[in-house]
Amino acid sequence: MPKTFTVENDYQNSRFDKWFKNKVVNIPHSLIEKIIRQNKVKVNKKKTKSSYRVQTGDIIDVYELSKFKPQKKDFSNKYKPKKKELGRYSDYIIEDNENYLVVNKPSGIPVQSGTKSFKNLIDILKDTKYFLNSKPYVVHRIDKETSGILIIAKNRKFAQLFTTLFRIRKIHKTYLAIVYGKVNKSFKTMKDELISYENNKKIIQNAITNLKIIRSNDRYSLLELNPITGRKHQLRKQLLNLGCPIVGDDKYFLNNLKKIKTRNLFLHAYKIKFMINNVQYNFKARYNNIFEDFLRKNI
Repeated sequence: MPKTFTVENDYQNSRFDKWFKNKVVNIPHSLIEKIIRQNKVKVNKKKTKSSYRVQTGDIIDVYELSKFKPQKKDFSNKYKPKKKELGRYSDYIIEDNENYLVVNKPSGIPVQSGTKSFKNLIDILKDTKYFLNSKPYVVHRIDKETSGILIIAKNRKFAQLFTTLFRIRKIHKTYLAIVYGKVNKSFKTMKDELISYENNKKIIQNAITNLKIIRSNDRYSLLELNPITGRKHQLRKQLLNLGCPIVGDDKYFLNNLKKIKTRNLFLHAYKIKFMINNVQYNFKARYNNIFEDFLRKNI
């Protein structure tokens, strides 16, 4: 006799193989393909494919389930925050509802763990009251060094929704940046071809950002930036190309400039706006005291 599962609304339009790993048993993709070929899985009494997008209410029968041994999950790379640290991050919450969290991410901490970063925001927040009956879904990222607004979905439905809105450019972000030099007031848009390398392959991508000068002097400028495209390190690379790199950026910097001694990258995701079901949402994140102090003393 097969074991029968019903697809929940949370997994609407998810790939079958991802649903299977999360809701049935976590086995290698190759084994999922094998049991599909052997007709040991049926969706609504019919044969399926691993790429099939499951729909709410789908009836899925799995035969000989007891023979499948789940893969062991590796928890060794998970950051375990201290209680004091968990409480401190409550100060950064901008919005908390049943579907998503909006956080004013501090600079110096990555969104997720990586090869060079162990401590990360997701591991800190996932065991807090904000995800008591849910889990965090990353729908976009900002650099470790960048501060400001970050959306974290609480369920698969809203994770897919935000991912789609970002892809079709229906989520609009505004950044503040303090840069070296005086930017010409007539300059409204940055258009560049940004070059990156992936597995020794050269990749060229168009990047567009609208720009507004808030205030400036001969040494520094405070800019408002609205990226139209979403390339990796887009704003940092474009401002370097403009000859006005961001203060505190050790990666994209002009050698002829005198470096400011600061641990803070003066790039802040200030505002975000989007629309869901014809309702407009707007959120703002205040920049930190280091950013504010530099502005007061220098511009």
